[in-house]
Amino acid sequence: MNVLIVYAHPEPKSFNGAMKDLAIETLTAAGHDVVVSDLYAMGFNPVAGPDDFVGEASNPEFFSLATEQTKACEDGTIAPDIAAEMEKLKRADLVIFQFPVWWFGLPAILKGWADRVFARGFAYMPGKKYDTGMFNGKRAMVVTTTGTSADTYAPDGIDGDILTVLWPVHNGLLRYSGFEVLKPFVAYMPGRVGADGRKTYLDSYKKRLGELEATPRLFFHPREDYGTDERLKPGVLARSGVQRNV
Repeated sequence: MNVLIVYAHPEPKSFNGAMKDLAIETLTAAGHDVVVSDLYAMGFNPVAGPDDFVGEASNPEFFSLATEQTKACEDGTIAPDIAAEMEKLKRADLVIFQFPVWWFGLPAILKGWADRVFARGFAYMPGKKYDTGMFNGKRAMVVTTTGTSADTYAPDGIDGDILTVLWPVHNGLLRYSGFEVLKPFVAYMPGRVGADGRKTYLDSYKKRLGELEATPRLFFHPREDYGTDERLKPGVLARSGVQRNV
């Protein structure tokens, strides 16, 4: 299996770094081919804009990111740094997103990576989303750390259910583009659980990496559960993420 780890943490000696290193070691030992995009080490530019393209603009008078992405994907005129990441994604059977939760979301460098690499024409198009997404057949898993406890991220916790916090990533990025999304692995406040707690997290993560085929998939409603207005049909019980019946 070809595995891409997209890693976003500025400190190599962080717990995120330890988890990334463990994943490389464990997956390689199991015979998988592992590639890492270490965004901070690469100095990856997270700012989407006109410099993402090397060809003539569709409309020199008005810049539309989606329009220019579509044209560049068709013409092969996407910037080299983006094209390199796209090639990694094309080869990957499994993508692991390794990052700390910052302000209830992705670090800016990883969000910018998604803005630039999950380009229109490459990651999605009209009619090529969700069940028919362009990355259909690939799997993805979020591996993350938090600064507060599991209790704060419980369904009744002050920070909200961790799956709700991660919904923009799980549904808005991964499922939207067709991935089969595995249950996330979350290490809650590793900086405050002591050496034994961190070892327990690493042992659990190593076990997860050895059982990827058995890892539960997150549930997303299939297309047939939605009406033409793209809302759940009457009588369909909302079961995924932040959706609810009204």
